[in-house]
Amino acid sequence: MKYRWVARPVEKPDAVARLQKELNDLPEALARALVLRGIETFDEARHFFRPTLDDLHDPFLMRDMEAAADRVAAALRSGERILVYGDYDVDGTTSAALMTHFLRTQGGDAEYFIPDRVKDGYGLGEAGIAHAAAIGAGLIIALDCGITAVAEAEAIRARGIDLVICDHHTPKETLPDAVAVLDPKRPGCAYPFQELCGCGVTFKLAQAVLTRLGRAPEEALPYLDLVALATAADIVPVTGENRVLLAEGLQRLRTAPRLGLRALAASAGLEPGSLDTSRLVFGLSPRINAAGRLASARLAVDLMLAEDEDRAAELVQTIEELNRKRKALDGDIAQQAARMAERQLTARERYAIVLHDPEWHPGVIGIVASRIVERFYRPAIMLSTVGDVVKGSARSIHGVDVFAALTACKDLLIQFGGHKYAAGLSLPEENLPAFRDRFDEAVRASVTPEMLLPAILFDATVNLPELDERFWAVLRQFAPFGPRNKKPIFRAGDLFVAGRPKTVGDGTHLKFDVRHAEGPAMSVIGFGMGEHLPTLLESQRQGTPIALLFNVEENTWRGRTTLQLRARDLRLQPVPHEVSPAETP
Repeated sequence: MKYRWVARPVEKPDAVARLQKELNDLPEALARALVLRGIETFDEARHFFRPTLDDLHDPFLMRDMEAAADRVAAALRSGERILVYGDYDVDGTTSAALMTHFLRTQGGDAEYFIPDRVKDGYGLGEAGIAHAAAIGAGLIIALDCGITAVAEAEAIRARGIDLVICDHHTPKETLPDAVAVLDPKRPGCAYPFQELCGCGVTFKLAQAVLTRLGRAPEEALPYLDLVALATAADIVPVTGENRVLLAEGLQRLRTAPRLGLRALAASAGLEPGSLDTSRLVFGLSPRINAAGRLASARLAVDLMLAEDEDRAAELVQTIEELNRKRKALDGDIAQQAARMAERQLTARERYAIVLHDPEWHPGVIGIVASRIVERFYRPAIMLSTVGDVVKGSARSIHGVDVFAALTACKDLLIQFGGHKYAAGLSLPEENLPAFRDRFDEAVRASVTPEMLLPAILFDATVNLPELDERFWAVLRQFAPFGPRNKKPIFRAGDLFVAGRPKTVGDGTHLKFDVRHAEGPAMSVIGFGMGEHLPTLLESQRQGTPIALLFNVEENTWRGRTTLQLRARDLRLQPVPHEVSPAETP
C-alpha cells in the first residue's frame, strides 16, 4: 500500500523554540514532538515525563459519584447481595474482576455476571437482570455498559433492584433512570478528564467507596494493573489521567503482577518485567478477548481473580486453546471478507464497506472488521446472523466518526453503541440493503477524497547524527504510548543505502543500513516491508538517495544494545515532501 507522508501541523510554531530553550536546548525534533502532544511549558513537560499519582483527580468531581459511593457503601455495611454486571471484552472483564474482588475484600456479598456474546449480546439484558433477581441482589453495578440501557433500567427498577452505572461510552439523549450514572462523557459532568476507559471509571468508584467507608483511597492502587490492561486494550487516548493510570499500572504489572496475569504473560512468552503498551495490546488482550469471543468471558474474570496456581494454569491452558481457534477462524473469515469487499468496491463507488454472512462467527468479526479497514482504508462493518437478527461490529478510519454515521441510520437499527472509531450494532435482516446504502451516504457526507488515501503522519524531520544518547534518553520518556501519544515518527532524507540490504523472515521483513553522505551508518529493520527491497537495490544502482519514515528504538543482540530505526515507509528521492494539513491524531 502506498501512503501519503504528512507532517503533523504545529499550531503554535513559536512554542517549539520556547520549549527548546526552557528544556536546555532540547533538540528541535523532540520539542516539536512535545508541542504536538500539547506540551508547551517546562511544567507541562515535567508532568508528561514524570506522571505521578498526585496528578489523579478527585473521584467525587464526577457527577453522581456521591450517590454511587453512598449506595455501594450502604450495601457493604448491610451485607446486601450485589451483582457486578460486566462486559465480555478486556475492559469489561477487568472491570468485573476489579469490582468483584474489591467488594469481597471489603466484606461484601458480591457475585458477577458477564453476558454471553452470542446469546445475550452487549450490555444490560434480561438474562443478567433475571440472574440478579434469582440470587436476591438488591443492587446491580453495571460496568463498561449501561449508558444507553433506558428500558433495561426501568425493568431493573420494576423488580425492586437498585442500579449504579459505571460507563464511558457516548450517551444518547435520554439517560437511564438509576441511583447513579457515572460517565465522564454524560452532559453536565464536570469531571476534568473525559477519556477514562470503563475500568478507569470502576477504579474511581472503588476509591470513592473507600472514602465513604472511612478508608484511604490509596487502598485501591493494587488494582492499577487491571486498569492499565484495560486502558491499553480499549484504545483510549494516552493523555492526562490515562497516562498516569497506564504508567503506574505498567509498573505494577512489571513488579508485582497478580497471579492470573503473570500466568497469562508466561503462556504468551512474555516476562512481566518486559510488559509495555504494545505487549498488553498484542500479547495479553487477544487471549483475554478469546474467552468471550469463542466461549465464556467468565474464564478471563476467573483468571484475574485466581489465587491458586493450579487453577490459574488450568484457566490459561483453556484460554490458549481458545485463542488458537480464534486465530484460525479469524484467518478464514478475513479471506472471505476481503473477496467480498473487493467485489463490493468494484461493483460501484463506495465510501464504506458493509459485509454480511449469516455463518460468520460473531465472536471474531470485530477483529476482521479492523483488518478490512487496514486493507481497503474505508470504514467497515462486519455482520453475522444471530437468531433472526443481524449483528456486528463497525470500525473506522482516521477522521470518520462511525458512531455519528450509525446515528444517521438509527431508524433502521434495533440498537447500536460505541465510540467514534468502533461500535456495535444490530438490525433486522430485511433492513440490510437500505442500511448499506444509508451508511455509505452518511460516511460519504463526512469525508473528503484525501481522507480515503492512507497517510502516515510524522512528527519532525531529523538528521541521523541528532540521534545521540541524549536524544534517546529524552525520547524513551515519551512512553507509555497509545492514541494521542503514539511513538513519534521521524523523517530523514538524503539517505544512502549502505552495505547489502536483504530480506529476512522468509522474505517478509527488510534489514538494511543507511547513512548520510558523511557520518556513520545506522541499522534499519522494516517489519512486513520485504516488498521494498527492489527500491533499495535501485537506490544503490542509481546512486539515488532515499527518504525514510521511522521510529527510534533500542535493539539488543548478543548482549550489546544499540539504537536502530524501525522503518514505517521509504521512497526514492527526489519526491516532493508532502506537508498537507492533517488533523492531529
